[in-house]
Amino acid sequence: MTIAALEALTFGLGRLAEAVGGAGHRLCLLTGDRAVYRHELAHLTPEALAALDIVDVDTFDESACAAALAAVPDLRGLVNSTDTWSVPGADLAAKLGLPGPDPAAVRLLRDKSRVRTLLHERGLSRGRALTVPADPADPSNPAHASAASAASAAAEILREIGLPAVLKDSAGTSSRNVWPVRDEQQLHAALAEAAQRAFAGRLFAEPFFSGPVYSAETLSWEGETRLLGVLSRQMSPEPSVREEAAAFPVAFPAPELGLLQDWVGRVLATAGHDTGFAHVEFVLTTEGPELVEINRRIGGALVGEALCRALGTNVYEAMVDTALGRRPALLDSPVDASSGPATGFVLVYPDRRGTLTGWTGLDTLSAFPGSPEWYPTALPGRRVEHLDDQRGCTGIVLAEAATAELALHRALSAAGSVRPVVAADDEG
Repeated sequence: MTIAALEALTFGLGRLAEAVGGAGHRLCLLTGDRAVYRHELAHLTPEALAALDIVDVDTFDESACAAALAAVPDLRGLVNSTDTWSVPGADLAAKLGLPGPDPAAVRLLRDKSRVRTLLHERGLSRGRALTVPADPADPSNPAHASAASAASAAAEILREIGLPAVLKDSAGTSSRNVWPVRDEQQLHAALAEAAQRAFAGRLFAEPFFSGPVYSAETLSWEGETRLLGVLSRQMSPEPSVREEAAAFPVAFPAPELGLLQDWVGRVLATAGHDTGFAHVEFVLTTEGPELVEINRRIGGALVGEALCRALGTNVYEAMVDTALGRRPALLDSPVDASSGPATGFVLVYPDRRGTLTGWTGLDTLSAFPGSPEWYPTALPGRRVEHLDDQRGCTGIVLAEAATAELALHRALSAAGSVRPVVAADDEG
């Protein structure tokens, strides 16, 4: 039988294909741009390659995707591991009678403002969300604001949310359209900038929670949740909001880890996520964890790879189990995040806009401890426009060690030798 995937994360396709093939099935990837998976496709094992079919289709066209899926022989499950395609994926699974999440629950999780409000109402967050109203004179742009309406929005944010605050897109991804604001000047500047942006959802404001950022990597089945481990996340200095580095698994003391397990279970249950992987970003404040957002998928970048190495198993097998509507074996497995090597990875950004022509330092990575590996996210010739969020990332350096702390040190050291070479416009 066949399991289909409606797009996938940039990394992890090889692991997924191995999991599907190991279960005796075929994987059919529906994609609108197979170049996204160039690194994964170039490194597939012969077994994974033999189990993979690729269908080129406009994945933003739900009717085209439905027709493509209807043509897949013996289709038994649909994997949906991205935020962008989570809602259409849930809708397609329901229409085709395949195992899958409740589309209404998926729509809730894709709306960060609704999740924040719900958690606040249930006593799981100290902060509430405030939708920033659009100017009725321009309904085509959800963030548009005239001078008068912008002033009114700023006043309401100050009154209802206070400062510091965060303004962001309710359905944003990759840290796009996020503005931390600490004073009134920054607030007005953020509202003015937001007025020029297109949004996937709508603009809203919420309190800024101070503390280090982590993510809980979880797996659930019918309301039962297992915390697989916690990932550290190093963010850029403000006002940028891009992710710089991460490491897994963070060695929390047992009592604190138990509290996080309880907290994340209650958060996911309240938000309606009862089955499958979840990547739950949170700030560990002086008063306990505060949610940043919930992604109903395995973590992005190299989180899936980090999980596989730390747990000593291919965690994508649980994705296959879930897609087939059966309890994941990983949920009952005795493995823990200390059974394999810890990993740290660093995202490599250029220092200016322009055209990427390559990198220096890749040939020196083998000289560093931790067996550093290079995972490119961009090809030479790509135009680099965005430096303040993850869209500017050109590649990732991953390293291993016995602990997440040591792995991160090794990854930072190795990544420091890699420099993206960017040709500025006036150099062309």
